[in-house]
Order: sequence, then C-alpha cells, then structure tokens
Amino acid sequence: MRWENLTDESEHGRAADTALFGADAVTTRTFDTPEFQGITFHEVRARSVLNRVPGASRMPFEWTVNPYRGCTHACVYCFARKTHSYLDLDTGIGFDSQIVVKINAPEVLRRQLGSRRWQGDHVAMGTNVDCYQRAEGRYRLMPGIISALTEHANPFSILTKGTLILRDLDLLVRAAQVTDVGVSVSVGFLDAALWRTVEPGTPAPERRLEVVRAFGEHGIGCGVLMAPVIPFLSDHPAQLRDTVRAIAAAGATSVTPLVLHLRPGAREWFMHWLGQHHPHLVRRYERLYAEGAYAPKWYQRRITRQVHELAQEYGIGPARAGLARRIRPAEPAPAPTGEEPVQLSLL
Repeated sequence: MRWENLTDESEHGRAADTALFGADAVTTRTFDTPEFQGITFHEVRARSVLNRVPGASRMPFEWTVNPYRGCTHACVYCFARKTHSYLDLDTGIGFDSQIVVKINAPEVLRRQLGSRRWQGDHVAMGTNVDCYQRAEGRYRLMPGIISALTEHANPFSILTKGTLILRDLDLLVRAAQVTDVGVSVSVGFLDAALWRTVEPGTPAPERRLEVVRAFGEHGIGCGVLMAPVIPFLSDHPAQLRDTVRAIAAAGATSVTPLVLHLRPGAREWFMHWLGQHHPHLVRRYERLYAEGAYAPKWYQRRITRQVHELAQEYGIGPARAGLARRIRPAEPAPAPTGEEPVQLSLL
C-alpha cells in the first residue's frame, strides 16, 4: 500500500509538496467483533482534513471533510471506489474492507478552522464516503468534528445513509442554533431485495427515513437525495411513486433524484454484480452507458421530471442548490403580559 502520494492541496487547488500522512504514521488494526469481521482499519494521523473540491467538479460546494476512506456500506455502485486505487488497494472488496481512518481529524479540523487564512466557507461531509458508516461507531470522530464546526460557527452539511447520525442529533441541534446546518439522507428506492444486494452494509431504507422524521421533529428540516435511481431495477413509475410517497410521509423538506452513474472503478464492480444478479440486463447497460459514466440526458430528464411531478403531488419539492436548514435563533422575550408562555416555532 502506498501513502506518500496522498498530498494536500494548496489554496489554488494544486498539489502541495508534503504528503497528507506518511507510512510511518499508519497503524493497522483488526477487531474480533462480529460487525467488523473481515475488515481492516488503517489508522493515520492526517496533516490536513479540509479538502478543496476541484474546480471542474459538478459539486455545488468547494470544501469537504472526509474522516474515512473506503466504506463498509459496500454499495456496489459507489463512485468513490476509484480513490482506493490511489493506495494500490482493490476498488472492489478492498474498498469495502480496507478502511482508512483519520484518527486525529477533529483536532486537525479545529486547528485549520482557526487559521487566519480560513474564510469560513461551507464544509460538506459524506460526499465521498459515508462519515456515519459502521467504523464511526467505534472511532467516534464526528462528535469532535461537529463540535469544531460549531465552535467556529462554520456552516456545514452532512449526507448519509447511516442511522448512526441520530447519536449526534443533540450536537447538530446545538450547531443549528449558531450556523447553517444542512442534513440529507440518501434513499434511492424501497425494494428490499434490491437493497440487500446492492447496498448490503447500509441500514434498510425505512430506517433511513426514520432519520428524516427524527430530524424534522427536532426542528432541522432534512432533505432526501433519491440516489441512485437504478435503470431497469428501481425506475418503474410505480417504484418511483412508492419511494416519493414514503419520503413525503417521513416529512422530508425536499427530494432530489440522481440517476446511477458509473465512473471507472465503480463501473467494473457494478457490472460484475449485475452479471451475477441480473445477467439479462448487462447488454442493456452497455448500451445505456456506452457514451461514458452518465446515463443519456434524455433518460436523466425523464426520471427527474417524474420524481419532481410526484414530489409536487405529495407536497415536497427539489432541493435548491446550497440550501441549508437551521433553527431560527430565539427572539428577545417580549414584556410580561400575564399570559402563559408560548413555545417558539422551529424551522
């Protein structure tokens, strides 16, 4: 495995001269507990955790924090699989079972947020691999990360498939009192048989929707990234309707569909899975994705239109770019009137 080529990025997006961490800073561990059977953790001490998103990216944010590399959610379509090849690790089983843990991420982030050069930009998390994957239950990096962002009133957002985020609900409510906090949950479909094979390490879709409901009840509106919509497997109009209906019933503030895309690294692993579980679809996928990683525009537009029409029918809408949900700060208390106090409403 190689570590020395993982470099920090300068403020202009060019690679700096120093590695994020060196081989002498790596400790490899395995645990005997059933939930970590067959998984190896590589604990590293990172020199930087704020990552600048390349300018050519389609992402609507500029900075990310990723306390982990690799993901035990084992989603066969995960676009981040390619990043494991930078470590000379396998992008299939290796991505699912060789997890890099930046054990000092909270301390490094607190230092970087306190730098005079930091401008307080929005920080996105869960955009590469899930920061609430199973490893987070053992390493508990996110409470420190959330606390650092809260101390600096720095806006941030989290995207997750993990129900473990509920552990940090109180911290996120507290953060939302001082800065913009966006929370989104990824739920692409409800089909239980499909979920068990394509997202085997994730909580069930229904449990993820419970996360949406819980955040709404605590005053933090939660959006749903309906991703991925998988061609020929979860894109039937009845399936789309069932999924959007459930998302609406959970109280989601928005729903944004995203059709499956197959970048190098993920494409090979997904097609291998497809050949095992749905061999009759292999040729159809080869035709649909013949032009590259993304499904044709006409197909993407069709799915987006259908989902948005359903969302409107059920009273929710697409997320607006950069939208963050927060609790409105309490207004000054009015002069006593002798009436019973009224609970302030939450956004």
